[in-house]
Amino acid sequence: MTYPLKYYLDTFGVTESLLETLVAEALGRGGSWCDLFFENTSYGNLLLRDSEVNSGGLHVDFGAGIRVLSGDKTGYAYSESTSRRELLQAAAAASAIATGKVPDGFRTGAKTFLCPPSSPDRYPVKNSWRDAGAEGFLPFMTVLDKSIRSRDSRIIKVIAMLSWQVSDILMYNSLGEITFDTRPMGSISVSVIAAQGNRTENKSVSRSFRTGAEMLSPALMEEIAADAVKGLDQMFAAGRPKGGKMSVVMGAGASGILLHEAMGHAFEADFNRKGQSVFSGKMGLRVCPEGISIIDDGTIAANRGSLNFDDEGVPGQKTYMVEDGILTSYLHDRISASFYGVAPTGNGRRESFRYNPIPRMRATYMEGGDSSPESIIASVKKGVYVDEFSNGQVKIGEGDFTFYVKSGFLIEDGRLTMPVKDINIIGNGPEVLKDIRAVGNDPRIDNGTWVCGKEQNVPVSCGMPTVLVGSLTVGGE
Repeated sequence: MTYPLKYYLDTFGVTESLLETLVAEALGRGGSWCDLFFENTSYGNLLLRDSEVNSGGLHVDFGAGIRVLSGDKTGYAYSESTSRRELLQAAAAASAIATGKVPDGFRTGAKTFLCPPSSPDRYPVKNSWRDAGAEGFLPFMTVLDKSIRSRDSRIIKVIAMLSWQVSDILMYNSLGEITFDTRPMGSISVSVIAAQGNRTENKSVSRSFRTGAEMLSPALMEEIAADAVKGLDQMFAAGRPKGGKMSVVMGAGASGILLHEAMGHAFEADFNRKGQSVFSGKMGLRVCPEGISIIDDGTIAANRGSLNFDDEGVPGQKTYMVEDGILTSYLHDRISASFYGVAPTGNGRRESFRYNPIPRMRATYMEGGDSSPESIIASVKKGVYVDEFSNGQVKIGEGDFTFYVKSGFLIEDGRLTMPVKDINIIGNGPEVLKDIRAVGNDPRIDNGTWVCGKEQNVPVSCGMPTVLVGSLTVGGE
């Protein structure tokens, strides 16, 4: 959602004239670029344990960051106050870091304010988190707890966390462009522990959307409760298969985390600009079979990774990294876009005003193909089907990855047989792309509380259709 410009200027206690002055000060000793990033974020959370909401919190993060570019050098400084004095000191510090010159007073210069092309509002809000009041969320939490417990008598513990935030963002740069919006986010995470005999199993479920408090609907409650107990029989029956090289079918939705980690990071332009990515220098080349397209998208309404504008004021957009098997674009912030002589793709992101923006993903997914999931499974003589991943490790330079699989099935003669868990999937990103044998017609984005860590943490989402990879190393017994 977006308010009039005056709302943001008043929130941060600044004027258009002061914004111009700050940029002039930051560039007064040299430098080719300056941008200002103002943030006012309200956070809240509630925690349910032992069927009671027994803790919670509210806090605010407020301040501004100033970046100066001079050649290959970046100067960055921030202030937790937006007073004129503190902001001018931050501008001078960023300038000194970038140029290596000691501050000697600031200079001013008039600049015309420009608004970049308008971006559609991708954050539908009917009931603002700020206005709703935390006490109104308590019934949702307690009824969710009861709904989960009523579905399976083996549930012995439920832990639920509801968190929300609203961020007012104001950006201004040395081109005179000013952008602003208010970004909402609501997240609900549930962990359950189930016991059967002398065994216990745990499962986690989450949902997150850029929308208002209206997301806490009966429909969402039923969806989360059903997912929290789904597959418990499978988990108690699961074992570890014999390891080795075999075909792997990745289930639709959450398997997209492998796409995010093993391929997506290697498409980020800073890694490629520095020659650190396995995809460096491969623009325009075929990286996977025809018919496969991989996208990073900031335009999906209410999606956790979507943005009206990125954290450099670039309008959100949909970027085809791979189109019909050909590498067509990296993910760019303004710095990498200038280096490559292309337009930025809206991927400049930062954790908060305390951080410099860098190329980051938003919602990363693969488009659907023409095979049914059933036919893909039926085509495999021996392999595994995996549908729930947890942690993993990736080497950006080599493309090698290891992912821990929390649940899945053995595939024997085209049928799902023994449930499996606690296995590793080991492979290489570029080799996996080349070895994709079939793509399902069931593309799905997982709306969980995904967080991407790359020097900083930012919210993202991921997804994919059912995909068959010809051969991967499965770490089992």
